[in-house]
Amino acid sequence: MEKVSTKEHSNEIDLKVKFNKSLENAYFKKICKSLDLPQEVLMKNTSSLMEAAHEFENCSKCPGLDKCPNMIKGSLMKAEKNNNGVVFSYVSCDKDIKEQYKENMTFYDLPLKIREASIQEIYDDDGSRKDIIKKMKEFKDSYLKKGNAKGIYLYGNFGSGKSYLISALFNDLAKKDIRSVIVHTPELIRSIKDSFDTDYSDRFDAVLNAPLLLLDDIGAEYLTPWSRDEVLEPILQYRMDEELPTFFTSNYSIKELEKHFIINDDKMKARRIIERIKQLSNEVELVGKNRRS
Repeated sequence: MEKVSTKEHSNEIDLKVKFNKSLENAYFKKICKSLDLPQEVLMKNTSSLMEAAHEFENCSKCPGLDKCPNMIKGSLMKAEKNNNGVVFSYVSCDKDIKEQYKENMTFYDLPLKIREASIQEIYDDDGSRKDIIKKMKEFKDSYLKKGNAKGIYLYGNFGSGKSYLISALFNDLAKKDIRSVIVHTPELIRSIKDSFDTDYSDRFDAVLNAPLLLLDDIGAEYLTPWSRDEVLEPILQYRMDEELPTFFTSNYSIKELEKHFIINDDKMKARRIIERIKQLSNEVELVGKNRRS
C-alpha cells in the first residue's frame, strides 16, 4: 500500500477545515445541498463553490443591474452537478433577463420616469384615458398580427401623461423584441442643428428607420423653414413611404398644429407636413388633470 505523505495529509486537513468553515455560509451550504454530491467531491471545489455562493448572495440582495457587484455584470456564477463532478458556468440573472427588453428602446432627451413607463401603472381614473387605452390596444393587436399599423397622434393639455402613455406601449412591445425610438422633437431639431460634424447622421438615421417612432412634443420646437422642410418633412415622408408606424404627442390638435407650421404665410408647405402626419397617425385627444403637479 502506498503511504500518504505528511504534506498531502496536511493539505487534506487544511482543505477539510476550509470546507467546514465555508459551510457556515448559508448560501454555500445551500448550494452544496442542492448538488447532492459526496463531501470529498465538494471539498475539492471549495474555492469555486464559495465564489458561486458570494454571487448567489449578491443576487439575493440585488442592488440593480447598474450596481451589480458580480464578476460579470448581470450574470451569476452557477454550480451544477455533472455525473459525479461539478461544473461551473455563467448565466444571466433574473434581473438581467427581465430587463433585457429595455435594450430595444432608444430615448433621446427624455426623463427617467418616461423611460420606466409601464402599462400596469397607467392611470385609468378618468374617462379621458379610456379612449387612448383602447386605441393603444388596437394598435398593438394590429401591429403584432400584421407587422404594420397606423400610429397615434395624441394631443392634450400639459402634464396629462401623453408621453408616458406612448412610452408604456413601446415598453410593452419591447418585451416582444420590437425596437423603438422616442425623441423630444424640440431637442432633436436643436441637436441636429448643432451636430452636423459629429453624430448628426447617426441620430437622424435612428429616427428615420426606427420600427416604431414617437416624436414627442411636436409643435413645441423653435420652427424655421429649415427645421420644417429639411428635418421634419423628410422624416415624415420617409416613414410614410416605408410604412413605419409613427406616433406623436403635442399640446396642439392637428388643426392647431397646421397654424404652427405656417411660416411667412407659406400655407402649402404647412399643409404638406400635416397631410403626412394624418397619413401616419390617428388623432386622439387626451384631456385630463395635470399629473406633474
